[in-house]
Amino acid sequence: MNHSIETPDLTPQQKVGVLIDAMPWIEEFAGATVVVKYGGNAMVEESLQRAFAQDIVHMRLLGLRPVVVHGGGPQISTMLAKLGIESEFKGGLRVTTPEAMDVVRMVLNGKVNAEIVGLLNSFGPLAVGLSGEDAGLLQAERRHAKVEGKVVDVGLVGDVVRVNPKAVQDLIDAGRIPVISTVAPDVNDPTTVLNVNADTAAGALASALEARKLVILTDVEGLYADWPNRESIIRRISVSDLEALMPDLESGMVPKMEACARAVRAGVPEAHIIDGRQPHSILSEIFTSSGIGTMVRPDGEDLWS
Repeated sequence: MNHSIETPDLTPQQKVGVLIDAMPWIEEFAGATVVVKYGGNAMVEESLQRAFAQDIVHMRLLGLRPVVVHGGGPQISTMLAKLGIESEFKGGLRVTTPEAMDVVRMVLNGKVNAEIVGLLNSFGPLAVGLSGEDAGLLQAERRHAKVEGKVVDVGLVGDVVRVNPKAVQDLIDAGRIPVISTVAPDVNDPTTVLNVNADTAAGALASALEARKLVILTDVEGLYADWPNRESIIRRISVSDLEALMPDLESGMVPKMEACARAVRAGVPEAHIIDGRQPHSILSEIFTSSGIGTMVRPDGEDLWS
């Protein structure tokens, strides 16, 4: 079993230098819970999958307590297409019929979750898979989409309204890496299961676990003040300034930034949007002084401290 991260261009002395530079951050985050939302290209490209798994296992070996939350939109779309079930989106949300929900549940719990657990365990036997349905972990309520100002029914789609993190905390305390798929029972009808946005679920779980960080992997470099102007990337922002920007954000970025804002408002000290297309972006964010992506912090704090 190989736990090492490949650094073929570094001399032995440079590798030692990297470790020394990381020491203050390793000390600072020892014992900290970090919730990582896994998605985007990092989830479908083999080299990025490997880098992600190495990052998560390295975090655990360095004394952090990572928790992985995942969706699986592309995999769900692929399976629906194979089964001849139409994929439809309204207001950025997948219209989820009971037939489609059976596929969502099967893909997220049975395929994607198991694959992530296997990937992590290829670098160290630490990961354990969970569903939002397990041990009352997540509960959700139905939500609707807005299209051109009108409320539209999107079927079995929900927002997380309650989190019981005990099962996850038990795994963390046992030294495991929980890997959580985002489907959840309807709080008003527990026999019905809802498709839950993974960004939203990750933010809610980070709050419930009193995590030190929430890290959301995506397919852009970070938050832009003036998209698509790539020079306008925002490296650090207060939660109030973020909320002021929210109405002008692209629809795909809204749930990610809402999750960051809600987590920080609920007491998580730092939330990050980082580029999952960059190998080892998680370690770069946590263990270097410059970091990458966009960090959201509470109001009244020095953003650069």
